[in-house]
Amino acid sequence: MLLRRLVIALLASQLSLGAAAGDYDRDLAASYNKLFAPAVGAKTGKALHLMKPDKLVGDVLAGKPIIALDVRTPNEFGIYRLTLPGSLEIPINELFLPESLDRIPRDRMVVVVCASGARAMAAATALRQIGFDNAYVLKGGLMALSKYLDPKTASPAPAQPPKQ
Repeated sequence: MLLRRLVIALLASQLSLGAAAGDYDRDLAASYNKLFAPAVGAKTGKALHLMKPDKLVGDVLAGKPIIALDVRTPNEFGIYRLTLPGSLEIPINELFLPESLDRIPRDRMVVVVCASGARAMAAATALRQIGFDNAYVLKGGLMALSKYLDPKTASPAPAQPPKQ
């Protein structure tokens, strides 16, 4: 009798765990499916709005209107910070507060950055999910940017007139 009760209790717990494991927000899953549907093959990086450091530097040097959004912790950007005009510093744990979202422009490209790109990817994906289609990710984060950027890259020589 005790063994029978134990087996019934075990089966009941397995069934309840199975039901809980199958529960998820279907509408949210469908919205993510739509967001990630274009991420196929060679187009994956572009579909995920990844931006390589050379593209960011080129766009900045070309004068394109870009806002960099740093989602690192205040201690991190307290040590070194972005100096691009208009850069924003909003830690990821405060990013989705209404007053923070109100600071993010919707009419310009917003490049989300962090140390390695992981937090930026999560933040930019969530921003795009709620309607910020202009949110991009600096691939590899500030570490990749610092490896790419040197004085020559940051200040390319002006174009020389053709020799006559």
